[in-house]
Amino acid sequence: MSAQERLTDALYGAGWGTVRKLPEPVAVRLGRTIADLAWRQRGTGVLRLESNYARVVPDATPERLAELSRAGMRSYLRYWMESFRLPSWSRERIGDALDVKDLHHLTDGMAAGKGVILALPHLANWDLAGAWVTTKLGIPFTTVAERLKPETLYDRFVAYREGLGMEVLPHSGGSAFGTLARRLRDGGLVCLVADRDLSSSGVEVGFFGETARMPAGPALLAQQTGARLLPVTLWYDDPPVMHGRVHPPVEVPVSGTRADKTSVMTQALADAFATGIADHPEDWHMLQRLWLKDLDPARDPATDPEQDRKGTS
Repeated sequence: MSAQERLTDALYGAGWGTVRKLPEPVAVRLGRTIADLAWRQRGTGVLRLESNYARVVPDATPERLAELSRAGMRSYLRYWMESFRLPSWSRERIGDALDVKDLHHLTDGMAAGKGVILALPHLANWDLAGAWVTTKLGIPFTTVAERLKPETLYDRFVAYREGLGMEVLPHSGGSAFGTLARRLRDGGLVCLVADRDLSSSGVEVGFFGETARMPAGPALLAQQTGARLLPVTLWYDDPPVMHGRVHPPVEVPVSGTRADKTSVMTQALADAFATGIADHPEDWHMLQRLWLKDLDPARDPATDPEQDRKGTS
């Protein structure tokens, strides 16, 4: 393990071990202070966030983009402060922390017994939403996590999410898809963060007027298993409650090749994600390159952050 990896692991370990012990008002102020400091430093992540927001809000002035990126960093640090403290929250606290619109799309799908896939973008706090599903609804689910470096950091994320009632599979290794398919055929629930392709072999979609690439997994799983595919968007509003919406099912097209169907379904997911992101851009924590133009170094020399430290895919 390199010195940088040891430092990264130590910092995250300190967060989980220390922040959860702080009084909540202190933790909230700490998160906002760190967010504002990072925003003022105008590092790569903040600049990337503003560049992404410029696609979402194309008529925004530089001043408006700066306001959005500041709010975005505060939302991002709220995610972290909540996540560090979430394992110590009571079941009642978790149950009261999320208000979901159109939940019937999920509950009806689970009642049908054919499995449900929830696909989410990097909006607000999907870990909290997952804990709410396992705690408030009593529905266990399976998800996938990106393998982070150092390996000890990945292990921390897995232990954290498993402690919230999730089954966590590694993104790499090749066996995740088969396990997810089995869970769905057994009538289970699968939750996937699906607005950023980690494989470089995803599906090209139109997203805020430009081309991006998103993972094919949710659409392929729905086709292969007959599970219901549901987009979900989340947002922060008045603290301490987070809000969410379960969008109508993405249907499998009746005709076309497998690739054609996957393309149509993934575009439908992207459209649903775009709706939620446009309504609450400051809660979209996308500090990485997403659009194909930005992924081409010849067109954009900005350096991408080394890892998505949220460990999601």
